[in-house]
Amino acid sequence: MVAMAAVYLDHNATTPLEPTVLEAMMPFLTDRYGNPSSRHAWGRQARRALDKAREQVAAAVGAHPTEVIFTSGGSEANNLFLKGAASATRPGLIAHSAIEHPSVWRAAAALGRQGWRVRQISVDGEGRVLKEDFLAMLGEQPTLISLMAANNETGTIQEVETLALLAHESGAWFHTDAVQALGKLPLDFRRLNAAGVHAMSLSAHKIGGPKGAGALIVDKCVELLPLIDGGGQERGLRSGTENVPALVGFGAACELASVRLKETAQRLARLREQLEAGLAALGATIFAQQALRLPNTSFFTFAGIDGETLVERLARRGFALGSGAACSSAQTQASHVLLAMGVAPALARGAVRVSLGAHQAEADIAEFLQALAETLSHLRAMTAMAA
Repeated sequence: MVAMAAVYLDHNATTPLEPTVLEAMMPFLTDRYGNPSSRHAWGRQARRALDKAREQVAAAVGAHPTEVIFTSGGSEANNLFLKGAASATRPGLIAHSAIEHPSVWRAAAALGRQGWRVRQISVDGEGRVLKEDFLAMLGEQPTLISLMAANNETGTIQEVETLALLAHESGAWFHTDAVQALGKLPLDFRRLNAAGVHAMSLSAHKIGGPKGAGALIVDKCVELLPLIDGGGQERGLRSGTENVPALVGFGAACELASVRLKETAQRLARLREQLEAGLAALGATIFAQQALRLPNTSFFTFAGIDGETLVERLARRGFALGSGAACSSAQTQASHVLLAMGVAPALARGAVRVSLGAHQAEADIAEFLQALAETLSHLRAMTAMAA
């Protein structure tokens, strides 16, 4: 049995289920088990719950409920937009930033094998989209553009509204992956839509909701073809019986996140300031420190220290955090995000991420910094002995 971490510092990967969210879900995991497509009382009860969840999600991001297409999560939402929009038109140019989530760049690569041209947009050393390269891309007449609102590794926030305004006259469909931004930044789809953003992806389990629930917020003028055909649920764009308990939880989590957004963001920013002061004292290089970032995210490295080893040693001491390395059966690779930012591969392979959560305490930061200092001292002593 794997021991549970005493201090959880990996909230960008997933968050604990909020008690009030679980409470909202429980009736639909027990006696309220109707299919929302059924016309009897049980089905109507489920349909009302689904409608309420759709309204809660829409309200959290300034959208209309009819613009909410429920999915199994952010990855499916990203694929639904990119592949759905691509299927509805002739192959052209699909452009995305060099630091997108794999569900975007791998979906784009799949379209590349079907005749689409794929263009990566460069970023600067802080992980921000280079405006000059974005403008150059617009000159190549893109059909689809996808730019994440905030990066899951560095926390860097993109100027999505500004870039969408620049792209408005191109005629391209513009999508943003807002999975990490939800619950951490104010999101207003109506304003973004006016600027030229046509679709936005969301996920429940990043904001205290359940895994397996997400949404694509999409302007109804966008023509999409479904990834899944069947009974015609979700305006015909996502067939299959809806996961009512998870979607009820998604709605409840969105409502809770909206209520506490400002207070939580301010408190997490103070905690991160405490964390990064301690990291700097230990000699860390902190990535994207000069960029506008999510208030809960810190991505850092220590020269000469392997990130995976550091994460593993700290896990043994009861601290859960993320590594910037992508592991495969063949080798450990450096973060594609850091490489795109121009970070040397050797330094990038040591990257470690701390992502704070809504219930994080100052004591967690102090305990982590102490354990980190002791672990670094041990690893450096081992390295010196081996030299």
